[in-house]
Amino acid sequence: MSKSGLFAHFGSKQELQLETVDAASEIFEEEVWLPVADVEPGIVRLAALMESWLDYFRRGVFSGGCFFSNAHHEFDSRPGPVRDRIAMQKDRWMDAIVAHVKSAQKRGHVRAEVDPEQLAFELDAAGVLANSRWQLNRDERAFERASTAIRDRLQTAATPAGRRALASAAPGL
Repeated sequence: MSKSGLFAHFGSKQELQLETVDAASEIFEEEVWLPVADVEPGIVRLAALMESWLDYFRRGVFSGGCFFSNAHHEFDSRPGPVRDRIAMQKDRWMDAIVAHVKSAQKRGHVRAEVDPEQLAFELDAAGVLANSRWQLNRDERAFERASTAIRDRLQTAATPAGRRALASAAPGL
């Protein structure tokens, strides 16, 4: 199909881009969220979500790396609906991590004094860097390093009950 034919199907380049973001969001949900939907809530689900996300990067669900990591960099300084839609997805991801941290706190798995937004930021940073190192250098250890960083950070944030929950659900965490 020609480029003009493709745009004609969607009405505009922007509509094509918005539809692409929405399709990538659906794939992300299927590949990252759904595999952990039945995992025990709290710190165990948070840890499983982080591993599911790293696995999504590792498996190369999108050729060329994570769609959203690439789109964040391409559109972060371009105002408009496409940037807004991409930002909305990043906000949704970060809000979900924060919600999982708060859920873990309510269950007594994460210490009350832990700032959920800070912990979410640190967990996200580990995954984003792993993806970047993998895409740029094919660094075989990037995901191992990210898993270690996430595990160590969760262990530090966890209460004794949270550490027990992690140990019983996922040895090594």
